[in-house]
Amino acid sequence: MKLDPLSLRLFVAVMEENAIARAAAREHIAPSAASRRLAELEDVLRVELFVRSNRGTEPTAAAYALLHLARGVLNDLDGIGAQMRDFRAGVRGHLRVVANISAITQFLPGELQRFMAAHPQVQVQLQEQISTAVARSVAENAADVGILHHGSYGERVALLPWREDELVLIVPAGHALARRRSVRLAEALPWDFVGMHPGSAINHQLTRAAAELEAPLKLRMQVTSYDALCLMVSAGLGVAVLPRGSAQLLRGTLAIRTVTLAEPWARRRLSLCVRADESLSSVARLFVEHLRAPASEDGA
Repeated sequence: MKLDPLSLRLFVAVMEENAIARAAAREHIAPSAASRRLAELEDVLRVELFVRSNRGTEPTAAAYALLHLARGVLNDLDGIGAQMRDFRAGVRGHLRVVANISAITQFLPGELQRFMAAHPQVQVQLQEQISTAVARSVAENAADVGILHHGSYGERVALLPWREDELVLIVPAGHALARRRSVRLAEALPWDFVGMHPGSAINHQLTRAAAELEAPLKLRMQVTSYDALCLMVSAGLGVAVLPRGSAQLLRGTLAIRTVTLAEPWARRRLSLCVRADESLSSVARLFVEHLRAPASEDGA
């Protein structure tokens, strides 16, 4: 049995208008075509819906039963159309985001909360990766939007400027450098360092900076998260470098101090990463626009 939604919609109009001519005008169809559609609907259903006489048409008991069913079907169809329009507009869908730990700990919690509150029907999947892996995930379409440190990652991705962060030195509360307002890296290198995992942007920067100073970087241990790094520093196992915003999250609960790094490379840029030469999906475009909106800066 194949039911035509247009015929069902016309049938509902006839029941509600109590006249074929008025229903045909409402549905922008000729009365003769409307009568033919109703007859075809009866043939498909193999039931009489209207009793026809010189005085017009009278609905049968079957017609009243069909009216309830048809309204439900048409509402469902309208709902499908509305949901598909939501997908097209980006207010419904699935979003894959990859970001480095600096973006996740400093900026993304608030941004994601506001985005998901405004678009509750968007499902967001977030995964932490180092910046090089972020670029690769976006290039290979394993992610829709990435957030990484600005740099050169090849022609398959495009970078959009987003935020800045600042690297600082963290030391145990009683450390010799704890009372300093700022230090150069050379002044910290005599001490043991607690480093992030191999491949991290911070470790790469520290290693390069120490090499330029022709001084060794004494990595006593390496960890995989900022909270573990701060815990090790608090225990007196070394000093470390991490973003100021991330350090502030734990400074009040741990015996650590932050000291400004007087180095030009301590100021870093974070960028949004998307696939080059490919249009964003509606939901990804909505997320990028949200992140880059001026209001996002105020709420971070």
